[in-house]
Amino acid sequence: MVSTPRFAGNVRVDISDMKVSNRVGDVLVTYALGSCLGVTMYDPVACVAGMIHCMLPLSKVDPAKVAKMPCMFVDTGVPALFKAISELGAQKDRMVIKVAGCGQILGDNKLFKIGERNYTVLRKILWKNNMLIAGELVAGNDSETMFIEVSTGRVVVRTGGKEIEI
Repeated sequence: MVSTPRFAGNVRVDISDMKVSNRVGDVLVTYALGSCLGVTMYDPVACVAGMIHCMLPLSKVDPAKVAKMPCMFVDTGVPALFKAISELGAQKDRMVIKVAGCGQILGDNKLFKIGERNYTVLRKILWKNNMLIAGELVAGNDSETMFIEVSTGRVVVRTGGKEIEI
């Protein structure tokens, strides 16, 4: 367990949402990562951070929803996050990517495996773009809250009454 300051989380990233920031005082936060996927991207040189909270792996299940909510899906949301953070000066070769969520909140029901599928789609996207995950806390059974400090790129996940830096 890491001793952390109490995060204020002044920029909230809702479910099926994404935020990017280059304001040094900002802390991006997302809540209720169960089977959902939380991804942070950070460029330490440009001092730019981004966060996304995706619910489902593939957009092909509901093309109409993609037009309204591209961040709902990993396959459309993660590229959108990369584009948005790049527009603020982030560069791919400096990107630090961290991941949380992808759990089995409903227990070991193997029927849907949404968390596992979210993680698999993310890994495929990153692999195709020659990008690696620098830290992760995935596949648990508890809901998680994820924070990233824009000034440092520090990522902390709150889960099960603990704060863990990834």
